[in-house]
Amino acid sequence: MAAVGVVLVAAVGFAAQQYWSGRPQPVTAPAVVAPVSAPTPAPGAGGSRIVVDVSGKVRDPGVRRLPAGSRVEDALAAAGGVRPGTDTGGLNRARVLVDGEQVLVGAPAPPVPGASGPGAGPLSLGSATVDQLDGLPGVGPVLAQHIVDFRTARGGFRSVEDLRQVNGIGERRFADLRKLVRP
Repeated sequence: MAAVGVVLVAAVGFAAQQYWSGRPQPVTAPAVVAPVSAPTPAPGAGGSRIVVDVSGKVRDPGVRRLPAGSRVEDALAAAGGVRPGTDTGGLNRARVLVDGEQVLVGAPAPPVPGASGPGAGPLSLGSATVDQLDGLPGVGPVLAQHIVDFRTARGGFRSVEDLRQVNGIGERRFADLRKLVRP
């Protein structure tokens, strides 16, 4: 009888301890802290980095990782410099680069959709080449090829909305491209 009493007291004690530790506890919400906007670090300052694609008539074209705040001139230097005899008159070497940008050297700039002039206006998804699609903001050579492959497999684009079905185009990129293209 004494052993049963000891076990019963231990069980009641254990149940009471579990009940006490499982009770609701008051919690205070953390204070809201406004983000501090940091100035853009100068090149070489050790801050964040950006990725740019330097292509065209440079000695070593390719993707380069540069310090945030770098300029076109820095990207050209990272790509080994411009090839001799290349016209860089239309290239603003002092312009600050942004992440994901392409710097095209020695080739005519692709027409800006919506600008006036011959061939201006939205780009046709049904007839655009990989190079033309690559010139759109946020579209690189791989995504341009996905668009062409989708067009080939599906027999074209019936509407601009079909662009959402292309692998690599999310809502944000679609919103950026919607007014720049037509079926």
